[in-house]
Amino acid sequence: MALFSWFKKKSDSQPEDREKTQQALGATRENLWGKMTRALTGKRSIDADFLEELESILVGADLGVDTAVSLIEQLEEQVRSQGYLATDELRLWMQQRMRDLIPDLPESVAPDFSLSGGTKPYVVLVVGVNGVGKTTTIGKMAYRYAQEGKKVVLGAADTFRAAAVDQLGIWKERTGAEIVSMGMGADPASVAFEAIKQGVEQQADVVIVDTAGRLHNKVGLMNELSKIKRVMQKFQADAPHEVVLVIDATTGQNAFEQARQFSAATQVNALAVTKLDGTAKGGVLVGVSHEFQLPVKYVGLGEGAADLRLFDKESFVSSIFES
Repeated sequence: MALFSWFKKKSDSQPEDREKTQQALGATRENLWGKMTRALTGKRSIDADFLEELESILVGADLGVDTAVSLIEQLEEQVRSQGYLATDELRLWMQQRMRDLIPDLPESVAPDFSLSGGTKPYVVLVVGVNGVGKTTTIGKMAYRYAQEGKKVVLGAADTFRAAAVDQLGIWKERTGAEIVSMGMGADPASVAFEAIKQGVEQQADVVIVDTAGRLHNKVGLMNELSKIKRVMQKFQADAPHEVVLVIDATTGQNAFEQARQFSAATQVNALAVTKLDGTAKGGVLVGVSHEFQLPVKYVGLGEGAADLRLFDKESFVSSIFES
């Protein structure tokens, strides 16, 4: 797989990006840090009662049981070795632990929309169940690439839903992207093949392929995605470069099962987490990323086309644990 030659900065967020993140995560911040602060108020030690309440808070914020238990065990060890943590100390400790839980993007995945120094066209395969904002996310990705002056080809390989093709058609008008569609019921792999073929012929910078969010069963899902990948590799041996799983933060625990199914079906190497601005359970981003070791690349912080942002771990964690 092609490697990108640039260094990833610790934080590339602009001030307006950080402010947007802070606003979007307001409900999650209250659900996590607000409740943790109140649970700690008046205590002179981190005792069993606090740890039990903390576990409930973490699970309630949809970090997932495995991630919550891991944090509790680490905190118990920290208290045994270092003693009581005051509120500010606990804040700093939680921030560092959450940073550690979220893996970084692999070098094979472009860290931004500039695509400097990478393979052309850069091929993105987008997966996820219906209703999580998958096709809308693709449209917003196309918008962000277009803003960088990139030529984009969209492959409408979700041939089970007429609405998916129509949605991409709308984004074509907004972004100037080319769209490859063969209509309802067409073979999704054929659409993917034609999209990459056109991307190569037109010297496009990026090809983004939509996929069906609902297939008959897990075996059907695996077979379809494997077939799409095989036909992509007829044009580019290392395609797709990015396999993005889109999850909806408001769905809570359902996102874990979706990650489990799609991780088994294909080699997901990036997450897009939508609707973070509409939930108090933004902890699902941390839980899914940690449990399945899936790095986060995109976050949805609003309805606007520009509200699909590149994930910045530092900004995300700081926004949850700010005063």
